[in-house]
Amino acid sequence: MCQVDEDYHDQLEHADAPSVSKKCAKCKEATAAVVIRAGDTYCRDCFREYFIHKFRAMLGKNRIIFPGEKVLLAVSGGPSSCSMLSQVQEGLSQNAHKKLRFLPGIVYIDEGGAVGQSVEERRRTVAELRALFRATGFPFHIVSLEQVLDLPGSVVTVAPSPSEQPASAYKAAVDHFIQNDGGSRLTPQDEQEASHPDVQESHTQSLQQLIGSAKTLTAREDLLSTLRHHVLVHTARTEGYSKVMLGDNCTRLAVKLLTSISLGRGAQLAQDTGFSDSRYGDIILVRPMRDYSAKEIAYYNRMFTVPSVFIPGLDTMVTDKASIQRLTESFVTKLQVGFPSTVSTIYRTSEKLQTVCRSSSTADLFDRCLLCMCTLDTAVEDASAFKATQISEQLSQTKSPGAPRTETQRQIQAPAESESTAPTGQCCSSGGGEDCGRAAAAGGGGGCCSSAKLPETTNLKSLMCYSCQLTIKDMTSVERLPQYILSEAQRRQRRSQMREEISEFLLDEGDGGD
Repeated sequence: MCQVDEDYHDQLEHADAPSVSKKCAKCKEATAAVVIRAGDTYCRDCFREYFIHKFRAMLGKNRIIFPGEKVLLAVSGGPSSCSMLSQVQEGLSQNAHKKLRFLPGIVYIDEGGAVGQSVEERRRTVAELRALFRATGFPFHIVSLEQVLDLPGSVVTVAPSPSEQPASAYKAAVDHFIQNDGGSRLTPQDEQEASHPDVQESHTQSLQQLIGSAKTLTAREDLLSTLRHHVLVHTARTEGYSKVMLGDNCTRLAVKLLTSISLGRGAQLAQDTGFSDSRYGDIILVRPMRDYSAKEIAYYNRMFTVPSVFIPGLDTMVTDKASIQRLTESFVTKLQVGFPSTVSTIYRTSEKLQTVCRSSSTADLFDRCLLCMCTLDTAVEDASAFKATQISEQLSQTKSPGAPRTETQRQIQAPAESESTAPTGQCCSSGGGEDCGRAAAAGGGGGCCSSAKLPETTNLKSLMCYSCQLTIKDMTSVERLPQYILSEAQRRQRRSQMREEISEFLLDEGDGGD
């Protein structure tokens, strides 16, 4: 029998930990310099060739970017977007084996005002990025996020998209580009920079109030991402770009997929995580870095000295449970440590997901979300999860008639009941005969402020998808939203009301011309 003090050290054999090959798995000659996964070891030269080939293969396989097109690179200063910029610069160099044939430009969205950075910190960050952009020789645009307050209403409308071209059109475009000796050189007038003027302090305060109106960090991050996309699309349209490159890598997309499902964006997964996103019509968002993991990008930037700039965000130095996005990221990255195939499994699963909703490129404008511009997922059958969630929410807010109310509930509900029961044209002031001043300021029509706010909030949610409804629900006041969003909401409501009034005179889609 076994004894407690028995010595087994002489009989047991020492098992060495499995070690990876010290030779490159590709050339079999040079010493390995980096280990991507167990068994995938590369020397310095082979890893560089592997990294560059993956980027160009992603663009060549999809064939969305035609030769001679103007492509806007969205660079945030992080490792992934700076690595994307380095790959484009490498592909346009004279020594490139297979040159890229599009004309690039760079845009940086300065979000320092939204995250609470000082003016000096923002200027220092912009100066570092401007030096980085000048070294590339590409035209660049530095835009402040405060410009979202002055955007036109066309940002949340769909511009007509170019008609789909046959597969042979890409080859014909390449031949035409080569014959004309288009090359990838930029003309001197194209090598220009566009920097935003000094931002007014009032605009920065308005932006901070807009972001701060969201009560949770989850809603603030979601709202900030939506506003960032609006500024990107507007910049691309005004500067004549037809494509926008994003630096989303495989790890970020895996986190984004699980986050989107948690936030109720299951119907929009194809647009949020796919290679191309055509929700805006004439501007297509592409993600050429989606095959790279964060580990591969970090190794490449470290080995080949790709510069990047650290810029704090809303989730900088927060706990893992501060938001759904942060919690999902912590869960995926920690699981990736013990199970290295976690990110790739989630990512490969996202490629197979499809939505039963109509495509965002074919949906009507009034069937799109007012914020994210994706197809509305709220027009579903009665026997659906969305309807069940609505019924559950309504029942939870309904109080039984016989149940007693506490004093706090009476104090909270009394002002709301007095405002909601006030007839149109009657003021919400306690005296009844006084005027709050809103009616006179609005030109004497429309009544008091309280009689106009509640219907607007309800109708605004009806113009959004389920996930954006949750974001708006977490905001203390929808009046903080930019004016172009509120104006488009009013326009859609008027069009919807007009359609209802003339509905009996409209022909159904199935009716013929007899």
